[in-house]
Amino acid sequence: MWYAHHPGRRARQLLGDGAVLLWTAGWAAAAVVAHRLISFEARPAPHPRPRIPLLGPRMNGTLHDVALAGDRLASAAPPGAGPARALALLAAVALFVVPVGLLLLLWLPRRLRWVRQAAAARDLAATEDGRELLALRALLRPLDEVGRTADTLPDSTPGSLAESWREGDPATLDALAEAELVRLGLRVA
Repeated sequence: MWYAHHPGRRARQLLGDGAVLLWTAGWAAAAVVAHRLISFEARPAPHPRPRIPLLGPRMNGTLHDVALAGDRLASAAPPGAGPARALALLAAVALFVVPVGLLLLLWLPRRLRWVRQAAAARDLAATEDGRELLALRALLRPLDEVGRTADTLPDSTPGSLAESWREGDPATLDALAEAELVRLGLRVA
């Protein structure tokens, strides 16, 4: 079970999952673009013969010869080899892994915890002993939530719910277990 039955909670879960997918796709696209840009910038470019002010034509020619020698050295390396390609790959991986990894560290544990809780609650709801455990869990919620559950039963208070739970009253056990399932979003209130 990946999504709640309650429409509001299910919508929030779907929006959250969709946002994570968009975030991941966006950073993947950014990483690919960054890799291509860095790889493109790393290619040797032909050097036009620039004119440097205040230097004579002889010095301009010497600087141009040095630039051409650098281009020849760079073009002698096998295509795709060298530190520029490794830097482009490392930058692209870092650009993807850091933001997506941080998001997953925050989002994924919460999402998986809900999935585990929902699966366990669904399995517990199918058995009599499990319903008692769900009822106990509902009793351990904050008092305002227990009070709202007590309001659903005639002549009940939070204290009487605990007493009825100890006595094993079926109506109370069902109401408390149902309240826990509603809290998890597995039932619509």
